[in-house]
Amino acid sequence: QVHLVESGGGLVQAGGPLRLSCAATGTIFSINAMGWYRQAPGKQRELVADITSGGSTDYGDSAKGRFTISRDNAKNTVYLQMNSLKPEDTGVYYCNARVVAPITSRLRDYWGQGTQVTVSS
Repeated sequence: QVHLVESGGGLVQAGGPLRLSCAATGTIFSINAMGWYRQAPGKQRELVADITSGGSTDYGDSAKGRFTISRDNAKNTVYLQMNSLKPEDTGVYYCNARVVAPITSRLRDYWGQGTQVTVSS
């Protein structure tokens, strides 16, 4: 079983920075990709950013130019540095890990419990 432990959410003023962290623990063979998704009130969960084990990144349109995702493969930890935050960045941020099973190499998604980010205007 794999558990994702998120930290770093909170309340911040518009224009300020915030850094999220997510550590994957448990029985892990390897992790294909890790990322962050956001769900705002009344909206669907959307991609913020993700990163593969090789370092390739993908960002949602709202995150481009302001957020940076990084990863420590040795620690199975992913980070999201958020700068120039806007009120519309408010939401619950969920960590995701796409874990590779041994032998079969099947992929399985795991999710964190979510961390609240609130940006005040």
